[in-house]
Amino acid sequence: MMQISASELEVMDVLWARPGLAASDVHDALGDGRDWNVRTVKTFLSRLVEKGALRTVEDGRRYLYFPQIDETEYRAQAATHFIDRVFSGRAAPLVAHLADSRGLTLEDIAALEKLLGELKK
Repeated sequence: MMQISASELEVMDVLWARPGLAASDVHDALGDGRDWNVRTVKTFLSRLVEKGALRTVEDGRRYLYFPQIDETEYRAQAATHFIDRVFSGRAAPLVAHLADSRGLTLEDIAALEKLLGELKK
């Protein structure tokens, strides 16, 4: 599975939402919540291109970046990899941990009950 860091994932989130941006546009889209300069964003973009997560298209003197991996597929693989690595592939301990550490709202519990009901069919 392709390893994408948390910072690189933030960059991917921007490009999954708006493919075809230049580095400066990605930097602007990340907003002021990050104190990354444009060079830092370009470093993340370069790493993602090297990993095969992004491809570039020349646009004059700049490059536009496009995702090469599907967001839904990546997130599913990342979740499965995490559950396998941390919870020995079992979902029940994951849910128990989430319930203990973050608490589950009534809406969360209802959604889980609905999901479990559908899985039993």
